[in-house]
Amino acid sequence: MLNGKRILLIVAGGIAAFKSLELIRRLRERGASVRCVVTENGARFVTPLSLQALSEDRVYSDMFSLTDESEMGHIQLSRDADLLVVAPATANLLARMAGGLADDLAATVLLATDKPVLVAPAMNVRMWTHAATMANVETLKRRGIHFIGPNEGAMACNEHGPGRMSEPEEIADAIERLLSPAQPLAGRRAVVTSGPTREAIDPVRYISNHSSGKQGHAIASALAALGAEVTLVSGPVSLADPPGVRAVHVESADQMLAACLAAGTLDIAVCAAAVADWKAAHQANAKIKKKPGAAPPALELTPNPDILATLSKPGPNRPTLVIGFAAETEDLVANAIEKRKRKGCDWILANDVSPETGTFGGERNTVHLVTASGVEDWPTLGKSEVALRLADRVVRFFGGPTRAEAAE
Repeated sequence: MLNGKRILLIVAGGIAAFKSLELIRRLRERGASVRCVVTENGARFVTPLSLQALSEDRVYSDMFSLTDESEMGHIQLSRDADLLVVAPATANLLARMAGGLADDLAATVLLATDKPVLVAPAMNVRMWTHAATMANVETLKRRGIHFIGPNEGAMACNEHGPGRMSEPEEIADAIERLLSPAQPLAGRRAVVTSGPTREAIDPVRYISNHSSGKQGHAIASALAALGAEVTLVSGPVSLADPPGVRAVHVESADQMLAACLAAGTLDIAVCAAAVADWKAAHQANAKIKKKPGAAPPALELTPNPDILATLSKPGPNRPTLVIGFAAETEDLVANAIEKRKRKGCDWILANDVSPETGTFGGERNTVHLVTASGVEDWPTLGKSEVALRLADRVVRFFGGPTRAEAAE
């Protein structure tokens, strides 16, 4: 139950705001105290008086309240709660959260908080499935924002599809899980590699690839959220380190392998990095100069260390579960099956990285899980959802309950 837990409920402007009144009642039945922030548009759907009557606490809406802001009220609101809940979360508010805007009290509180945040999206189906909204959702998930829903069904606009806000009982259950989270991977130690490597040719040039690190970072975050002690070994990316992980930043494949081996005894290794297969056999100490009329210099390559094969090697120090990735542009599943056998790892996640798929640098991924038991085809998912699904499979491998099972 939620005895003694403090919830800050942010009500944005959508027809689903009427469900926020029932949510307050459900949360108080479970012992939580609820304080509300309502946006200007949210107040068009539910009145501050209704929110106050049900929460039995003051309702906040004014960013420039002289009384509240004399004590930096927006900071206090963001820090006093155990959890911030946005229900409904409109497309507009999600976009402002992703952009880091602070143009009203709700957005400012969300930007200023150091507490977990759960959002329950609610909007028209076409708004939810729009590429801009999907990108904003993936951005927020990578930052550790939790989502519930939306559900699929009939909506007030007479359309049908995903976009309905989750029911108050579902949201209350999700709040309980977040504030009393299961930690099925507690005590497990994991290493996750992510991003590209850069193999120097000379001090200013290198060999690399288009990997963004989004999938590897999402996997590290998902494992950490389930209690694992995660070391993230990342090549050069433009992503922030996920919360709750130990990040080691490297450039080359040699450095990445050394960092993986230095992580110590492991239960789980996930090799999601796109490691360059080759490096320059001889790295120049000074920039190689272009000479007028001269032919381009020959570039002699030598193989990089095979990180996945090294970690998969039988022996007392082998991680219990080793997972690799197969980034292919043709014969995807067949190549992945062969790679799993050749490398000696337990699982391979195969994905098509042809330019037209948008996988490298994109927000979504279509993977096939290859194990000794066969091939499991997953639907196209956001990279955060791929990470959550993989984390569930890891939990099941070690005999623990998946997210769905823990919720029952």
